[in-house]
Amino acid sequence: MQQELIALLGADKVSVATDDLATHAIDKWNFAASPEVVVFAESTDDVSKVLAFAHQNKIPVTTRGAGIGYVGGAVPIQGGIVLSVARINQILELAPADGLAVVQPGVITKTLQDAAAEVGWYYPPDPASLKECSLGGNIATNAGGPRCLKYGVTKNYVMGLEVVLADGTITRVGGRCHKNKTGFSLTELFVGSEGLLGIVTEATLRIIPHPQRRAMLTATFAQFSEAAAAVQTILNSGHLPSALEITDAFTLQAARDYLGADSLPAGEAHLIVEIDGRNSAVEAELPELESLLAAAGALSIETHRDDAACEAVWKLRREFSYSLRATGLTKLNEDIVVPRSKLVELVEFAQELAANTGIPVACFGHAGDGNIHVNLMVEDYDDPEKKKPADAALDQLFNWILANRGAITGEHGVGLAKKRWFQQAVGEANFSVHQAIKNALDEDAVLNPGKFLS
Repeated sequence: MQQELIALLGADKVSVATDDLATHAIDKWNFAASPEVVVFAESTDDVSKVLAFAHQNKIPVTTRGAGIGYVGGAVPIQGGIVLSVARINQILELAPADGLAVVQPGVITKTLQDAAAEVGWYYPPDPASLKECSLGGNIATNAGGPRCLKYGVTKNYVMGLEVVLADGTITRVGGRCHKNKTGFSLTELFVGSEGLLGIVTEATLRIIPHPQRRAMLTATFAQFSEAAAAVQTILNSGHLPSALEITDAFTLQAARDYLGADSLPAGEAHLIVEIDGRNSAVEAELPELESLLAAAGALSIETHRDDAACEAVWKLRREFSYSLRATGLTKLNEDIVVPRSKLVELVEFAQELAANTGIPVACFGHAGDGNIHVNLMVEDYDDPEKKKPADAALDQLFNWILANRGAITGEHGVGLAKKRWFQQAVGEANFSVHQAIKNALDEDAVLNPGKFLS
């Protein structure tokens, strides 16, 4: 297979080097499977040739972007070819007049954000890993981030795609128009499909005028329930922040242990409220929000009035994950979603789960849309005797989520990590629809086999 691929593409695009195989055997999840060969595609034509070859020979192909996923979506569970699109990484066009950018899948998310900002425009989707993750991966998982509350997720910005299908056929869906109701909504079919239906080689993405200013309020509360109630109060009062982030007591303690006792004010819950818009609107909204937080029982309130101050808070927020890792425990990061009214019940359930299993549970995330990262903090997860009760606790978590009309993933995707709950989450009829679409586009299951439809 290696020699045939070299003949198709050239030796510099094909590798069986030990380091390359090891790097492309994993993502950020705790499982690895080695491919037989890694292909570094540099064009749509390269991708098409590889898929035509793989389709003809029924060789598994797992697409990989930056490898920043948290669910094993890029792990080549059946070996075969890992097809990296990291070298297909150019911003092809920035067109503010049309309100769009045309990009290749290997472009890093922040690179597009920075390029748009230079011309006064804005690409809002902001996964926590935006400095590392690629737009192709964002599209594959329909990635989100804190600003989803106001601005939506990746799918809300995808206008058109160039996609290579399982047999190597190149097709285009959607286009450059902000309104387009021509045929089925095939663009959204590929967004979030996790590499099971086709490989994106170009994307036309919506950009919007950049907000004139942003600012932020941070507050601590004596109890998580008070912070959650403040979220509802803010929204019920007619405010729509760009982000509303909540953090529980376990995560805050880990952050204080890791960053220093004075890194955060006292309190068992922490709330970030970010707003943006015109200067005058932001300036008028800040005191209104401060009054709401004070009335909601905040122990402390801090105001952050410009980009630099807001970025300092987000840097602190991004340290929460590193703080949890610094505990020495394995962090099983579950990006579940609940109806917003269930936030307090979720955290109460997590506390009960921790008490009943002896496994600490840390909760933080996007309170505005109910997408909370519930992290089971497991000691020696590689030990089968420790892994078994941890997996049983995950079952309890996901069963509770589904019983409360939640979703098993809000932004990371299903991949391998959530495969065993997928059918339960979508139901028998929906599962059959997924399989029918997969069979229609990839009858031989060449693309990313072994994942949630297997």
